Amino acid sequence: MCVICETNKVGRRRFLKFGAGALAAVAAGAAPAAYAAGGATTSVSSDEALARLKDGNERFVSQPEVCSLDLAKQRGQVAGSQAPWATIISCADSRVPPELIFGGRGVGELFVARNAGNLVDTATLGTVEYGSAVLGSPLIVVLAHTSCGAVKAACDVVLKNATFPGAIGTMIEPILPAALAARSEAGDFVNDTAKRSALRTAERLPAESTLISGLVKDGKLKVVAAIYDLQSGVVTYLS
Repeated sequence: MCVICETNKVGRRRFLKFGAGALAAVAAGAAPAAYAAGGATTSVSSDEALARLKDGNERFVSQPEVCSLDLAKQRGQVAGSQAPWATIISCADSRVPPELIFGGRGVGELFVARNAGNLVDTATLGTVEYGSAVLGSPLIVVLAHTSCGAVKAACDVVLKNATFPGAIGTMIEPILPAALAARSEAGDFVNDTAKRSALRTAERLPAESTLISGLVKDGKLKVVAAIYDLQSGVVTYLS
């Protein structure tokens, strides 16, 4: 897959350097500019970011040859700051690496949170809030995928009353409403559940975060859901 060098060269100070006053501003729900001053964020809009991801995935599907990445140069360019132009909530599945499936993106372009089932717990919510409100990422993509093991486990709970060891059962609980809604539909139960779960997560993000909802309302952030097909490599957007 060919890499398009779109490295952002704008600077950005680390969030922790803003000190206690910055943390208080975050807690109070202040506008991003109030606590992210001192460094420029990406100039890429949410629509432009989405177009980049779509173009990148098209390259991944149509031109899958691997090319050389100048990672040392990229690493040096972003070592002191970062200005990612898209945030991806992806499954931890080893077959779904966001940087690759969106066209071989380089260091510093995507802000990625990964967990089984592409769910949003407290840690992931804080992560995407940081990406959007502090780093200025204008787009959040909740990325499901076909044949997802976490989704299949939730479907087995609904159809077979299955149980799972350790924390796995608790982990997949947020997927159960999607599985319950999808079980009466014609089609692939697991993949339909994955789509519903991703849409549900994307819809809930603004409802559960005043930071995210404020950015969406101001037109500075877009939240979408998508699903990646393991066989074809195609990312299809659901919202």
